[in-house]
Amino acid sequence: MKTKWMFFMFCCILMVSGCGKDKVGDEPGFMSIGSFAVNKIDSGWTEVRDGAGRTLVLIPRGEKAPDGYEPWQVVEIPVRRVAAYGSFDVSILKALGVIGDVLVGVTTKKEDWTIPEVVRGMEEGRITYLGNYNAIDYERLKASEPELVLTWDMSIIPMLDEMGVPCVITSTPVAMCLNARMKFVSFIAPFFQKEKQAREYFAKVAGSLARIREVTKNATENPKVIWGDIYEKRVLVEPGNAWVGELVGLAQSDYLFDDVIGKSCIEISLERFLYSGEDAEIFFTYRTPENGATSKAALARANPLIAGLKPLKDGRVYSPYATYSQSGDKLDEILTDIAAILHPKCYPGHVSRYFRELPDRD
Repeated sequence: MKTKWMFFMFCCILMVSGCGKDKVGDEPGFMSIGSFAVNKIDSGWTEVRDGAGRTLVLIPRGEKAPDGYEPWQVVEIPVRRVAAYGSFDVSILKALGVIGDVLVGVTTKKEDWTIPEVVRGMEEGRITYLGNYNAIDYERLKASEPELVLTWDMSIIPMLDEMGVPCVITSTPVAMCLNARMKFVSFIAPFFQKEKQAREYFAKVAGSLARIREVTKNATENPKVIWGDIYEKRVLVEPGNAWVGELVGLAQSDYLFDDVIGKSCIEISLERFLYSGEDAEIFFTYRTPENGATSKAALARANPLIAGLKPLKDGRVYSPYATYSQSGDKLDEILTDIAAILHPKCYPGHVSRYFRELPDRD
């Protein structure tokens, strides 16, 4: 228990430091958010460092661009038109209260969205489907006239430079820690001058973490957890440095991949996955009901290799609902959902909104 308490205190420190160095206060001059950074400059400009280590400068709309920056580095704020690849990025726009005003392009079809503002925007023609993430229609992208593109795909940078559209890489070489996940909103906020909304979001999520610690501190069980899945040619898991692994530890549970360090959805050996799966009591699969996760038996049929995992025999298996990946604006609820799954006795009557416990059979 002492180790768990030390881990919690470490997380509290991170809430101030942002997985890095940060000045305490509502408006720090420099803020490190995992691999991201925000640096407020005396002249009123703001420098940011994206997930690829690229520096951009944000300047008030209409001001002359500062010397020393290439055109692709200069972003006028508040940004009025945004194209976004990732559903998490889109949900952060919702958290900031700007999604209905600025989003003009996405890489997911309308029928796969659960965010009402996106569905409505696509139906009304304000938001364009730009094509699959690996086959973007650049004519559609150009026609949507974005002032900024939020993407994880660095291969698109040369084309956007040619089009004169700045872009921000929102993924990182290593998985976001729990605090970076919470404070990512503070990296996006300056593009829209919504720092106040970002602080409110962070305070809400930090409050949910404090409640989780309080509710689970006397938990009598210490469940062992794995998060990932086996695919045809790859085995992917959430590493211990990812936010989900840290949350499992914070909520008085054991994450069996806590020694795996790297990017989100990191590849590991089949042998390691099966070895940890023999001890696990709870298994979070990446698969949704739409791609086979309808029951434990269905998972075992789809991939006989996992049939022997303990959670499929006498434990619990959870599959994400479609809303899970598009609800970054409700991270506080997602964290509570996971804590309630780990410790159902601590959360009597809790109904999960983001995960479904798989039955033994369909």
